[in-house]
Order: sequence, then structure tokens, then C-alpha cells
Amino acid sequence: MFFSFRELTAGPSVVRRAAWLAASLIGLATTPALATDKITLPIVGGLAGITQYTALEEPFWRDELPRLSNGRIAATISPFDRSGIRAQDMLALMRIGVVPYGTVLLTVASGDEPLLAGVDLPAVNPSFDMLRKTAALYRPQIEKVLEERYGIELLGLYTYPAQVVFCTKPFSSLSDLAGRKVRTSSVAQSELMSGIGAVPIITPFAEIMPSLQRGVVDCAITGSLSGFDIGLHRSTSHLHTLAINWGLTVFGANKAAIAALPDDVRSLIRTSVSALERRIWDAGERDTEVGFACNSGSADCTRQPTGKMKLVAPGPDDEALRRRLLADVVLPAWIDRCGIDCAIAWNDAVGPALGLLVDADGTARRAAH
Repeated sequence: MFFSFRELTAGPSVVRRAAWLAASLIGLATTPALATDKITLPIVGGLAGITQYTALEEPFWRDELPRLSNGRIAATISPFDRSGIRAQDMLALMRIGVVPYGTVLLTVASGDEPLLAGVDLPAVNPSFDMLRKTAALYRPQIEKVLEERYGIELLGLYTYPAQVVFCTKPFSSLSDLAGRKVRTSSVAQSELMSGIGAVPIITPFAEIMPSLQRGVVDCAITGSLSGFDIGLHRSTSHLHTLAINWGLTVFGANKAAIAALPDDVRSLIRTSVSALERRIWDAGERDTEVGFACNSGSADCTRQPTGKMKLVAPGPDDEALRRRLLADVVLPAWIDRCGIDCAIAWNDAVGPALGLLVDADGTARRAAH
């Protein structure tokens, strides 16, 4: 493991947590055996049960990378939500090397590092094409934070399908959510819903269905396909197709851990994860549309039984509302949490492309052309 003197002397809580997690990850070898020159990589992947993990991440590490390396590399992988690791702890544990290779949800990590949220703030990316564009522009900001503050090398930037609004009662635009109780998954989503006039209730993913069934919430923001997978097409009637946000994740390596690998192994991991990243993005775009098809009962759905939900397409009023909320609610609240560093990162990376800059006090203004 890779502990710095500063970490080990910072206080007993970090060491106790690291020791407990080290014990929980027994079997995840972090160094190669010199006699055989076979390297075993311990991987903490994304969310269990989601296509990104079951169809892409797990087969890549379990089967594809060993094949590409002619058996020289083996990997053990487990989803972070079934590894005894809190999502909030991933960055810190990767920094000290307890988790040498891990997946981090940006919305969760932004609780400690708000700058990481800038690429996937609610209302920034209403379409997948826009998401691709802003992610490419903002990636250097993410790389810099991970390297300079956490000693993590960014290997992959992944996306889940669109996070959209499911409701139990009819609605024709986002403004109709005013007064309704809406399940959210983050502070930023909650701020957006409050800006509409809705009542946000942050709820774990596993509690979405019970909360809808008990009337704790009237609507829920979640993935278009994951919502179908948990049965929201049976508990809700209307689905808005405008992406609130997407749920970006980063896959990275503790720099000391990856630096300890032979050069050819390190190079193979980098190029192979880059290819995996492209497949995950293609799947995120595809699964977004599959979710809409399956929830609404379209012939394009390959799963059964399908739903009969009403799809609500965004109109001009929704687009105007999205732009207003981004400028007047989302960006100012984010800058208030993050400060001048986030204003600089936004203006340097995505502000000019979106035509919206932000001042240090959170005031948004149109970019000059």
C-alpha cells in the first residue's frame, strides 16, 4: 500500500479506516509476483447491476485485459457499492493507495471537490451531443484536480444514461413540477428542482420505488434505463425526455501504484481503458434511447414486458426554463460552494462554448462573440 507520512500522522481515523478496508479487500493483490512476472490488479468498478458494469467493465477486466496481455495481467473487480466502501471515501482511499484502481462518481466526489461537478451540473447538457462536447473540454480540469490534489492518474471518463424525470401524474413541461415532491440524488439536482418550485427530497437509488409507492415523492429523477429496470414504468405514468444530467464517473489509478508497473503493462492499461471508455460512451447514448423505448412500449425495445408511459418531449418553454435555471440558480449555487477556482475552470473550459460565463460572485453573463 502507498501511505504518505502526512496521511499516517494526520490522525488515527484515516489509518483505522484504511486498515479496515485493506482487510475487506483481501485477495486484491496490488503487486506482481517477481517469480512469475504475472500481475494481478485489484479494481473497484462502478455501480453493480448497471449495464456499464455488467456488460462492459466486468468483462473487460476479467476476460479482455488478460487476453490482450497474453495472460500476463489478471484482474479482480468488484462494484464499489458492494465492496464495503462508501462512495464518499473513494478519492481519499485512492490517494493513500488503499484502493489503487477505482471508480469515482463525480456528483458524490464533488462534496469534497466541487470543481469536479462542473462538467455534469444539472441543466448543462440537455443532449448527448452536448455532453460529449463539454466532457472533452472539461477533462483537463478533472485531470489537474485528480493529479495535483489526490495523486491520481485519470485513465477513463465514463457516463451513465440520461438522468430524467419520471412522475406518477400527468405533466406537459418541467414547470408543471412546481409543488410536487421530487426524488433527487444530489444537492445540485435539488437546487434545480427548488428553482422550478418543486420540493426536492434526496433519496438513495434503492429507495426510489418504496418512496413512490408510499407517496413520499411524486416524481423521481433517475436514469432512463435504470428506471425501467427497477419497474418505474409500473409505478409512474409520464417521463420527460430532457436530460437533467448524466452521472459521469472517473476511473483512475493511484500514481504510485501505476508507476510501479512495467512500462509495457502501464501502456497497455492506458490504451485499453481508453478503448473501454469509448464503448461505455456509446452504450450510454444507446441505453438512454433504449430506456425511453422500453418505458413507453416502443417496438425498439428488446426487453419484455414493456411499459406504456407517456413520453414528454421538451418544448421551447422547457429550453428557456433550462437556460434560465442554469444561469440564475445552478451556476451561482455551484460557485458559492466552490469559489473562484470553479469560476476560472468554467470560464476556461466550457463557458465560451456554451455562451455563458460566470463571475467570482456567481453572477452568470453571456459570453461575447
